[in-house]
Amino acid sequence: MTPPPIPIAKPWMDEREVEAARRPISGGWVTQGPEVAAFEAEFAQAVGAPHACAVSNCTTALHLALLAAGVRPGDEVITVSHSFVATASSIRYCGALPVFVDIERATFNMDPRAIVPAVSPRTRAILAVHQMGMPCDILGILDVAARHSLPVIEDAACAVGSEILRNGAWERIGKPHGDIACFSFHPRKLLTTGDGGMLTTANSAYDARFRAQRQHGMSVPDTVRHSSDRVIFEEYPEIGYNYRMTDIQAAVGREQLKKLPEIVARRRYLAGRYRRILAGIEGLELPAEPAWARTNWQSFCVRLPEACRQAAVMQTLLDQGIATRRGIMNAHRERAYPAGTWRPGGPLAESEAAQDRCLILPLYQDMSDADQDRVAAALRSALAAIQSQ
Repeated sequence: MTPPPIPIAKPWMDEREVEAARRPISGGWVTQGPEVAAFEAEFAQAVGAPHACAVSNCTTALHLALLAAGVRPGDEVITVSHSFVATASSIRYCGALPVFVDIERATFNMDPRAIVPAVSPRTRAILAVHQMGMPCDILGILDVAARHSLPVIEDAACAVGSEILRNGAWERIGKPHGDIACFSFHPRKLLTTGDGGMLTTANSAYDARFRAQRQHGMSVPDTVRHSSDRVIFEEYPEIGYNYRMTDIQAAVGREQLKKLPEIVARRRYLAGRYRRILAGIEGLELPAEPAWARTNWQSFCVRLPEACRQAAVMQTLLDQGIATRRGIMNAHRERAYPAGTWRPGGPLAESEAAQDRCLILPLYQDMSDADQDRVAAALRSALAAIQSQ
């Protein structure tokens, strides 16, 4: 009998989310409203942020964050190419130029040492990524940013529930540590609302700007107008965007947020077990977690032996019903980023090697020990077969 397929990921949702979605549907207010406001308050408390603003997805969150930080046409923003293309695209939405710097081999995150050579008179901000949920060296990045008076935006799309050690205490990503942090609720992430995003900040002026711009630049939110006993005419003093989250999504997000501690604990267990059962495979490098970081293990990414072709390994596993993904993409290798649409801040050798040599293994909430054993056995067999050729 053919064993069931093992997906790369799947969201953990059940009747609790079904019942949550029923609330706004039954109540009649389904767009941005009271459920969104409640989700924002609960998310802010969960990560330790003074302000949280819900939006339609993380890409729109990044766009609003960059605009709030003052990024304008002709500016430059230092970031990594080694990230989903939305990171770089959000910079281009502002008419600015991404300046790509390399990553650290062990963490797949921005190397703070690469930032200084990339700074120019046009540099307006730094956009750091907590790749695959692994916290970047945000404190090191902030130190460089402070010396150059640059705001720092955190692309925390994958990092809900991840933590860093700061001044002897563990703090969640999103506190925020930079000026603004941006999260995703896509189904590949730990928490999902189908799609959606969140911005967190300690800056009340930024938060007010997010709230206006996500709703067409409207001077008075519709929630205020609808609850008023007097006629109110809104104004539109500047161009804004339709970046709102719906109340249906937010209701689901509130239930998902309650599950976060259990989700993180389960993924940490699965990651630890992967480390044990994959240990000893010759040439295979396992992901490293710095002593100052606690990742949520949004993804478990291994580096293949030099002799193994990434596509061949992936196809061998797929033939056995096991889904994998290649190492994280590099925006500068995509046709959407021809010469002139970005600037290299230095060599990108580690970024390119991570894309070409790495493999993301299945990891999800209800993955069983038997599923993991099957993945490990298939990977071990595939590597042995390819290396013997």
